[in-house]
Amino acid sequence: MLKLQDRILPDPGPGQVRVRLVVSGVNPTDWKSRSGGGRKTLDAPKVPNQDGAGVVDAVGSGVTGVSPGDRVWLWDVAWGGTEGTAQEYVVVPAAKAVPLPDSESFDTGASLGIPALTAHRALTSNDDGPSRLSPGALAGRTVLVTGGAGAVGHAAIQLARWAGATVITTVSGDGKAELARRAGAEKVINYRTDDVVSSVREAATDGVDIVVDVNAPANIGTDLEVLKPGGTISIYAANPGESLNVPIRESMAKNVRYQFILTYTVTEEQKQHAVSAVAEALAAGVLRVGEEHGLPLTRFPLEATAAAHDAVEHGTVGKVLIDIATPETTSGPDKE
Repeated sequence: MLKLQDRILPDPGPGQVRVRLVVSGVNPTDWKSRSGGGRKTLDAPKVPNQDGAGVVDAVGSGVTGVSPGDRVWLWDVAWGGTEGTAQEYVVVPAAKAVPLPDSESFDTGASLGIPALTAHRALTSNDDGPSRLSPGALAGRTVLVTGGAGAVGHAAIQLARWAGATVITTVSGDGKAELARRAGAEKVINYRTDDVVSSVREAATDGVDIVVDVNAPANIGTDLEVLKPGGTISIYAANPGESLNVPIRESMAKNVRYQFILTYTVTEEQKQHAVSAVAEALAAGVLRVGEEHGLPLTRFPLEATAAAHDAVEHGTVGKVLIDIATPETTSGPDKE
C-alpha cells in the first residue's frame, strides 16, 4: 500500500548528490515491483519509481561535474534500494544524475531512464552491430519496432532514426499510428487490419536486422518471418509468469539471436554506453516527448502516485508523469 508521509531530509555522502525532484516518471516496472511477485510485505518501506528529473541542491565530497543548481535527469534510482523518485528530494550516486540541457523540459528528463536505456540496449544487441549508438551507427540497417506508441517503442524509433536506421513499426489503431509517425517511424503498420509480413517486406525486401519487441509471445512467428538471417529479436517486456515458445528449427535456419533485456542488470559497460548515447541524443534534440512528438503525457500529483501506477497498469497510452514540485528558478521550456 502506498501512503504519503513526511521524512527527514537526507544529506548526500561522498560521491553522492541530493536532487530536488520536479517530475517523476512511471514505468510498468514500477507497478509490477509493487505487486511483489507474490510477496505480501516489503522488508522495509520503499519509495517507488526509477526515473525522474529535477535540480541538484547539494553535493557530497568528491563530486565533480555536477553542482548545486544544475538541472539533471535520473536513472535506476529505486533499483536495489529503498529510495525512488516519487518524493521531493532523493540522494543518488552522482553518476545517476545526468545533465539536462536547458533546451529540454523536466518532462523529457523524467521520461528517459528505463525507456531510452532499454531501447538503446535493444538496438545494440546485434553481434555485428555497434555497442554504442551515435549518428550513422545504424546506417543501412532496418529496425522493426512493435508497439511504436509505447514509451520504449517511442524511444527506440527516435534513437534508431538518430543512428541512421530505417524504422518500421506496428501499432493497433489509427491514433497510435499517428503517434508513431510523429516519433519518426517511416512505415507504420496497423497489425489489426494489415498483413504485417507483407507490409514489412514491402519496405524491407531482404527483411529487418533488428526487432524491438514488446510482446514476443504474440509476435514471435511474424518476427521470424520478417527477420534477416543473423538478425536479432530484442525482447524487453513480459507479464509475470509469462513464457515464450520458440520455433527452434525456424530460428536455427536463420541463425537468430534472441536478446532478453532487463536494463537494471546489463553490464556496467553496456549501461554506460547507453547513458552516454542517450545524453548525446538528448543534447541533439531527438528525444522529445509530448503529443506533438508522439508520446502524450498524462499527469498526476504526488499524492496520487497509486493512481498513476494504476494508469500505467491499465495501459494508458503515452507517458505517465507525477508532478512533484516547481523549482524556485529554472531555465528551459518548462511551465512554471
